[in-house]
Amino acid sequence: MPILSDGERLADVDNPRGYLEWERIKQLPKDPACIAEAEGKAVKVISLLLLSLPEGHEYRVIFMQRPLAEVLASQDVMLHHRGTAKPGVGNSVIAAAFEKNLRAVNAWLDSKSYVKTLRVQYHDVLRDAEDIGQKLTQFVGVSLDVEAMTRQVDATLYRNRS
Repeated sequence: MPILSDGERLADVDNPRGYLEWERIKQLPKDPACIAEAEGKAVKVISLLLLSLPEGHEYRVIFMQRPLAEVLASQDVMLHHRGTAKPGVGNSVIAAAFEKNLRAVNAWLDSKSYVKTLRVQYHDVLRDAEDIGQKLTQFVGVSLDVEAMTRQVDATLYRNRS
């Protein structure tokens, strides 16, 4: 399945394989029609932007779930590397905001008939990537190269643990 990525965000110390992001997706709330450019492609979308997916399309959302403590640790390290960390913002405040966002996104995903969701546990990918690859293939309904997908899982990149 082709990935929609503009290559704008380059690989770095936090993600040495790159980000595979499409900057235009950030415009989704203001320009929902931009999603038409992603037809038939895989697109990375942060959870908050999922709420802006317009009707009129059928979506398959693979929602990666990782323990919040690990997400926050990873984000904290990344912000420090970029020099954009903001001192004084407590992790409990950020965690509460993330949890509120996740509740809203999960409720939205479950309420939309045009959105099918496969929730994938981050640690399950590390434990049994082949099984998850098979589930992804079934979910998207397209023949995917599970062996190639499995080879992409690199446990050495799992650095921020809870």
